[in-house]
Amino acid sequence: MTNEERKVVLEEKEEEDQQQEDEEDTNEVEEDGMEDYDEDLWETPANTLDFIASASLEELCLLPRVTMEVARKIIALKPFSHQKYLKSALDNLGLPVVTVLNGVYRLLAERQALNDVMANCTAIASTTRSLVTRLLKNDQTLSQDVECDGLLQQPKLLNTKLRLKPYQLLGLNWLSLLHKQDVNAILGDEMGLGKTVQAIAFLAHLIEEGEEGPHLVVVTASTLANWQREFDSWSTDLEVLVYYGNQPERRMLRCEILDKIERPNVILTTYQCVIGTKEDRGLFRRLRLGCAVFDEGHVLKNMATQRYRQLTALRARWRLLLTGTPVQNSLLELLSLLRFIMPTVFSGPDLTRVFQQKCDTNWERAQVDRARQLVQPFILRRLKTEVLEQLPVKLEEVEFCTMTNGQKNLYLKLLQKLAEKPAAGEKREFNNTLMQLRKMANHPLLHRFHYQGHLFTNLVLLLTKEPDYQENSQVEIEESLSLMNDFEIHSLCMEHPALVKLSLPPSQLFDSGKFQFLYSCLPVLHGKGDRVALFSQFTSMLNLLACLLSHLHLRFLRLDGSTPVAERQELLDQFMEDTDIFAFLLSTRAGGLGLNLTAASTVIIHDPDPNPHNDEQAAARVHRLGQTRPVRVLRLITTETVEENIETHGRQKLNLQQELDNGNNDALHIVMYVSAFSSSTVTLLPLVSSS
Repeated sequence: MTNEERKVVLEEKEEEDQQQEDEEDTNEVEEDGMEDYDEDLWETPANTLDFIASASLEELCLLPRVTMEVARKIIALKPFSHQKYLKSALDNLGLPVVTVLNGVYRLLAERQALNDVMANCTAIASTTRSLVTRLLKNDQTLSQDVECDGLLQQPKLLNTKLRLKPYQLLGLNWLSLLHKQDVNAILGDEMGLGKTVQAIAFLAHLIEEGEEGPHLVVVTASTLANWQREFDSWSTDLEVLVYYGNQPERRMLRCEILDKIERPNVILTTYQCVIGTKEDRGLFRRLRLGCAVFDEGHVLKNMATQRYRQLTALRARWRLLLTGTPVQNSLLELLSLLRFIMPTVFSGPDLTRVFQQKCDTNWERAQVDRARQLVQPFILRRLKTEVLEQLPVKLEEVEFCTMTNGQKNLYLKLLQKLAEKPAAGEKREFNNTLMQLRKMANHPLLHRFHYQGHLFTNLVLLLTKEPDYQENSQVEIEESLSLMNDFEIHSLCMEHPALVKLSLPPSQLFDSGKFQFLYSCLPVLHGKGDRVALFSQFTSMLNLLACLLSHLHLRFLRLDGSTPVAERQELLDQFMEDTDIFAFLLSTRAGGLGLNLTAASTVIIHDPDPNPHNDEQAAARVHRLGQTRPVRVLRLITTETVEENIETHGRQKLNLQQELDNGNNDALHIVMYVSAFSSSTVTLLPLVSSS
C-alpha cells in the first residue's frame, strides 16, 4: 500500500471514529436530559415525607426552586405529619408541588443508585481485601487459591544489572494479584519510591505471560523523557513506541500503528497526545489495549472534565493509576477515581448527577467514609518511612526571615494604598490584596515604588532615543513601563548602555529579609560542597534569584513552566553530571512533578505554596530513591520580630492554619501571603489585621 493509499484509508477511519464520537455525545446529552418521573406523586408520599422531615438545610437546597431562605421556612414549618400538610406548606411558600416532589424523587433515586453500586463494590472489595491481606503477610498458600506459581520474582525481561527493591517486588505481586482478579488498581506509593519502575516491571511480567499488548502508558509531558529513560534503563527487550511530536509526525505514527508496520509492546504517550485531536482520539479508540497505565492519576479526580470523559472511553482490559497524591476527603474525587477504575460498576445517569453534586451534608460525609473504605483494597500506598529504612534522613526547618527596614517601610506604604478607597469612577490600583502583600513579603522589587516621579519621566525620555523604541510614542512607552515592576525596569536598564546608570545597586536588589538570609547562607552551603534545589512559585521571583546567584558567582540552571519539554531532561542530566553547578532554580508547579534531583542535598522553598502538598512534591524530587546524603528542607517565612509585633499591634498569637480553614482571607498576616503552612500546630503573629 502506498503512502497516498494509506492516507486515504486513515482519513476514512478517522471520519468513522468522529461520527461514532458525535453519536455518543448526542446520546449522553439526551440521557442526561431525561425526565422520567410521574407527576401523580401523592400515591406514595412516605419517602417524600421522611426525606423532607429529616433533611438538613443543605439537602433541601438541592431541590428545585428551593433557596436557603425557603429551606429555613420549610424547616420552621416541621413536622409534616400528613401529606396534605406538606402540600399546604409548599403552596403557601409559592413552590410548585410537583416540581419539588419530582426533585425529591430524583434525589432519592440517585442515592439509591449509589447505594446499589456501593453494595456491589463492597462485595468486590471484600474478596480483594482478603487476598491482599494474605499477600502482604507473605502467605505462601495464596497460590492455591489464585492461579499463580507462587510469589513473583523479578521478570526476566528486566535488566539483570538492576534489581527491584523488596517492597517493589511486593508491589509487582500486588498488581499481578489484582490483574488476575480482573480488578483495576491504584498504585499510590509516596513520591520517590519508584512507581514508574514497578509499572514497567508489571508490563514486562504481562508480556512474559503472553500478553504482548499493545499496552498504553499515559504520562504528563514533563515526565515523558524520564519514562523513556526508565524504559531504556530497565529493559531494552521491550518494544516501546513513543507517540509524541507535532501533528504530521503523529500522523505518520498512526499509519505505522494501524498498518501494523510498528508492533509495539508498549505505546508511551502524553495526556495531550491521547485526546488532543479527533485523529488522536480515533487511533486510541480503535486499539484493543491490554493494560492502560495513567501516571499522575490524581488529574482524573474530576469526572466533570472533558479529559476524564475521553480517557474513560479508551478500551483497555485493565487499568492502573499511579499517583503519589493521597486520596482526599471529597466524595466527588473518591467516586471519580472509583468510577474510572471500575467504569462498568459505576455507570448510569443517576450516578452522574450524584457525582456532580457538591454539597456538604451528613449523608455525603457518611458516603465519604464509606467510599474511603471501599477504595482501600484497590489502592496500595507505602510511605518512605515504612519501606526505605536505608533512605537518608530528611530534616525540615522553617527559617523566619525578618523584614529589612526598607522592605518594612514599603510594606506599610503598600498597606496604606490598599486601605485607600478609590474615588467615584476611579479604578482601584491593586485588586488582589492578598497577592500584593505576598509579593511585598517576598521582595519589594516585585512592586514599583522606586521608578516613580522624575526618575520615571527621565527613563521614558531616554528610551525614546533608543533605536528599539524610536517608532513608539512617549505615551506608548509610559503605558508599557507602567505595567512593569521595579526589577523588570531594572533589567530593561541593564539591556541598554545609555540606561545602565539608572539600574539598581545591589543594596536595593537584595533588600529583603529572605535575600539577606540567602546572601549569607548560599556561600556557606557551596563551601561545604552541598548543592541546592531552590523553588519558588513565581517566575518573576526566579528572575530575582538568578540575579542573586549571578552576583554571588554561583553556577545554576533553571526550569519553569516555559522550559520546552524536550530540554527538561537535558537540564536534569547536566545538573546530575556537572558537580560544579551549585543550584537548580525551579518553579514549584513545573519542578515538583516526576523529576529526579538527587544530585542536590538541600531544598530551599523560597515562598511556600498555599497548597502544602505542592511543596512536599517539590522536596520529594530530592529526597527519593537514589539519594545518598541527608536532605535538608528549608522553608523561608517572612515575619516581624515577636517583641515589635506585640508592642505595635497588641495582638495575640494566631493559628494560621485555623484562620485559613475558616476562610479568613481578609485578615492580613505576614505568613498568610508567604505560606499556607502545612502544620496546624504552627502559630505565628499577624502583622496587621483588617478587623
